[in-house]
Formats: sequence, C-alpha cells, structure tokens
Amino acid sequence: MRERLKYWQIAPEAARRIGQVNSYLIDSELEIPLRHLIWLRVSQINGCAYCVDLHTHEALRDGESPDRLHCLVVWPEAPLYSPRERAALAWAEALTLVSQTHAPDDVYREVAQHFCDKDLVDLTLLIASMNAWNRMAIGFRRGPGAR
Repeated sequence: MRERLKYWQIAPEAARRIGQVNSYLIDSELEIPLRHLIWLRVSQINGCAYCVDLHTHEALRDGESPDRLHCLVVWPEAPLYSPRERAALAWAEALTLVSQTHAPDDVYREVAQHFCDKDLVDLTLLIASMNAWNRMAIGFRRGPGAR
C-alpha cells in the first residue's frame, strides 16, 4: 500500500491541533494503561495498521502486559481486564461503531457507574480523537512502522 500524502507535513497546524487534544487527554485523570487499551482497541476496530502498530509499541514501552494486548481483540471473553476497563472498552466500541449501535443506554449506564462525569467526558474525547487519527492514517494510507 502506497502512502497517499503526508498529512502532518501538508497541514501541520491540523495535526498540531489534534495533538493539543492528545496533550489535554494525557494530562487528564484517565490512567495510562486505560488510555493505551482504548487507543489500541479503537484502532483495531477501525483497521488502522499504523495506529495499531504505534499504540502496541507505546503500550509495551509503558509496561502493559503482552497478554492483555494479545487478548484485547477478544476482551469480552478474556478475564484480564477490570470492570472499569471493560466498561470503557464497551463504550469505545459503541462510539466507534455509533452508526450501528447508537450508543446504547445499557452501555452508557455501565460506563457511567465507573467514571465521574468529567472522566466520562475525557474518555469520550479520547475515543473521538482516536477515531479522528484513524481516519487520517487510513484515508491517507499511513502504514505500520512509519514513525
């Protein structure tokens, strides 16, 4: 697959602004392991090879367990995730597939039990920003290993 264009060079201000959202989220109360799981799971759902590669490497660098990363694609069947992580992963899937799921009430009720309102807003922004990055990388064919 050939890269279509280097969006971060053509529109550096756009990439910088999305990066500012990421900086905000990195400073949020959302724990690092949870952020890695969400970034990776959203990227898996969207089929973004660049982001799956990048976020797997980053999660491993930050101490995430290879077992948890290997089983993330089947997280509902794997006993490796806390109830809070499961609720966040279900919310991430519901929002990433929002045209199909319409963000169901039961998924919202579950995630709202594990996150205060501010953290729920931050989690939702984390999911939305990862979806934006995925669409940039997929649309312009940024492949794995491009760092």
